Amino acid sequence: MELKGAQWRKSSRSSGNGGACVEVADNLSGVVGVRDSKDPAGPALVFESAAWRAFVAQIAERA
Repeated sequence: MELKGAQWRKSSRSSGNGGACVEVADNLSGVVGVRDSKDPAGPALVFESAAWRAFVAQIAERA
């Protein structure tokens, strides 16, 4: 899937020391992209927006 126009942002839980960081692009129509910030040209996972919201809600419940 083409993620042209994706605006990537790092997780608020990411450290500033260049460690393992997740970036999310949630500005796309109907999908959310997720990638490794250390490899921005590498592969990205793509989720339907509803599936991503359900995932985030489950994480929030467990935190």
